[in-house]
Amino acid sequence: MADTTALHTAITAHIAAHGPVDILLNNTGGPPPTTAAGVDPEEWMRYFRSMACAVFAVTDRFLPGMRARKFGRIVTSTSSGVVAPIPDLGISNTVRMALVGWSKTLSREVARDGITANIILPGRIATARIRQLDEAKAKRENRSVAEVAAESTASIPVGRYGEPAEYGAAVAFLASRQAGYITGSTIRVDGGLIASI
Repeated sequence: MADTTALHTAITAHIAAHGPVDILLNNTGGPPPTTAAGVDPEEWMRYFRSMACAVFAVTDRFLPGMRARKFGRIVTSTSSGVVAPIPDLGISNTVRMALVGWSKTLSREVARDGITANIILPGRIATARIRQLDEAKAKRENRSVAEVAAESTASIPVGRYGEPAEYGAAVAFLASRQAGYITGSTIRVDGGLIASI
């Protein structure tokens, strides 16, 4: 995602092979756990390029077609860390927050073209990424992964990690015609994890 030339080549090939895109889900990988302080400036730039600038570039490539057809759905996945920063995820919390500001701004620019732009905030969804974060925390704290996962689960009001299909269902709704009046929004899929209103 950080290789702009390769990214544009892949998008051009996709459009040539499959035609225009009406629905875009922006979902980048996450950086390694870090503090907010003491991170090398090159690391900040590396992840800003791959997690934010790449999303901006991909979206810009598909927007003209959406505008021409007067229909588009842009859903950008971030993290619950943009509402309640997660300890030891300094880079993730920071870079993903940039996506929230960008998406809200974009939503107002493209609304009259029939295009929506929304943010989806996954909480603890049972994926390889969450397993990786649980393992990293267990290692840092010299505990078992099972202990860390149990502690994390206990903090979620519904009492479990979310299923990928539950996250997918929320994305599918935001991508549908029925969601045409939802734009500039931030939708939480977190089992009630984020305590704030």
